[in-house]
Amino acid sequence: MSKTHQKRHTVPKNWPVARKGTTFVVKSNHGNGIPILVALRDMLKVAKTRKEVKIALNTGTVLINQKKVLNDKNAVCLFDIVTLTPSKNNYKMVLSDKGKFMLIEIPEKEAQEKISKVISKKILKGKKVQLNMEDGLNILSDTKCRVNDSLVISLKDKKIIECLELKKKAQTLIIAGKHAGVSGSITNVDVERKMVEIDADKIKINALIKQIILTK
Repeated sequence: MSKTHQKRHTVPKNWPVARKGTTFVVKSNHGNGIPILVALRDMLKVAKTRKEVKIALNTGTVLINQKKVLNDKNAVCLFDIVTLTPSKNNYKMVLSDKGKFMLIEIPEKEAQEKISKVISKKILKGKKVQLNMEDGLNILSDTKCRVNDSLVISLKDKKIIECLELKKKAQTLIIAGKHAGVSGSITNVDVERKMVEIDADKIKINALIKQIILTK
């Protein structure tokens, strides 16, 4: 099998693509996202073919998180912002209540920031702290936050707007497992078991901390 393609029936279950059709689908260059090709052609349907997508990318009119994207395998990850500059339309990648990726149109103001999860911290020379995010972004910051917290990040300058703490009453979204797509309020944090209890419309759900992301 090609390193840049995968068989259509093997694509992740959270991809909203038909299981029948062409034999192969392009792979994402990031394991947790959907290729911009699939996002534009199959989800937004602003292009009919891969060739049309490539033309759009080559003209620099497609942005992911305010940066031009040229490779049609570049990933659109959870909470990433896709901007189509000719129409000035902005879309956010979210999860449906069925756990499927979907793009929703958002206003310009909301398109200036995104939420990302802190997966590790590293102390560099000079005691500078590097925050490593789930989407691959690394940020040098003295903002007080812990691993598994989420950050609201300005896309313009990559500055931290707010730290969303993993604690009781925090809003969260389950991003993996059988409850993927379910959101609610955290009612308990079990650090030892690395689990949280979530109140989702008066239904109690237990989820691993690695399976959630905090939201506003």
